[in-house]
Amino acid sequence: MPLEIRELVIKATVDSQGGEQGAAQGGGANEEGKEQLVNLCVEKVLEILKEKAER
Repeated sequence: MPLEIRELVIKATVDSQGGEQGAAQGGGANEEGKEQLVNLCVEKVLEILKEKAER
């Protein structure tokens, strides 16, 4: 029996050291780290979906 996913909810909490001060000082580096994290999450989700489709 095939499984159909109609909704996918992904929640993540990114906490930088020092709270808002760390974000203000980090600037572009913090945004770059967030982008890398999002890309990694997307890759993992796609891998899982691909494995499920192969079954």
